[in-house]
Amino acid sequence: MSAWGPPATSPTLIPLLVTNYVACGKARILFLYLDASSNLASAPDRSARVALYDLGRDPNKVVTTADGAFVWTIQDERGMYILDVDLPEAGTWGAEFTTEAPGSGAETVRLTFEVHDSSPTVALGDPAPASRTPTLADVGGDVRKISTDSDPNPDFYSTSVADALAEHKPFILIFATPKFCTSAQCGPTLDRLKPAVAAHPEVTFINVEPYKLQEVDGQLQPVLDANGNLQATDATNQWGLLTEPWTFAVDRAGIVRGSYEVTVSDAELEAVLAEITAGG
Repeated sequence: MSAWGPPATSPTLIPLLVTNYVACGKARILFLYLDASSNLASAPDRSARVALYDLGRDPNKVVTTADGAFVWTIQDERGMYILDVDLPEAGTWGAEFTTEAPGSGAETVRLTFEVHDSSPTVALGDPAPASRTPTLADVGGDVRKISTDSDPNPDFYSTSVADALAEHKPFILIFATPKFCTSAQCGPTLDRLKPAVAAHPEVTFINVEPYKLQEVDGQLQPVLDANGNLQATDATNQWGLLTEPWTFAVDRAGIVRGSYEVTVSDAELEAVLAEITAGG
């Protein structure tokens, strides 16, 4: 394990895992790069290759290697990498990150992280919970009573998750609160999905505020607990969310076919839309 201790010299680029809960099996891991001053260094022209080691088995043997796919989380402002890998067992794992960009040589940095037996979040292949999420019909058509989006698309609030499942509609579900987001990513991720609504009329799109809200002086405000913390809604708990935003894709049979923490890339979205609408 000594080779996985702190580096002898401080690296100029530091990989940071954005995904803070990794479970064994097929894993989608998000990470980014920071420079020595903690400024974001991820970029479309910066490569990111990751070798993964099961440290409990053999700290010197590579289990799998994959390239991180760069995605803008806020276009031309902030981005990170998506790593799709298969982690066969739980335990302590090591990740060896190698990055290179035009004008700078390759640099390799290692870190360790925990892989859990399972995740509380609804997983790929699971049946979607039949959550009775709020719709425009519940609030007299006033979208401002169920969404904190500054420019809401009413189509995101026309159908509940329970109704989409009952009607065997394929759907994209995003838990996002643009106004009270703890990750500052809800609004950009929701906006990223909006163009797909018109392009895919065969798919139902549903946005759900993940926290309990109430109307105060004509505006939605959070219902805080005794310690002043945001409180998850029943739907958020039913889907087992630990962070936000989070996007799911569900097929006509009510099976989860896509699960995307923080953001979903254009390539991921188009691929899963084709999967959940196949055979329709």
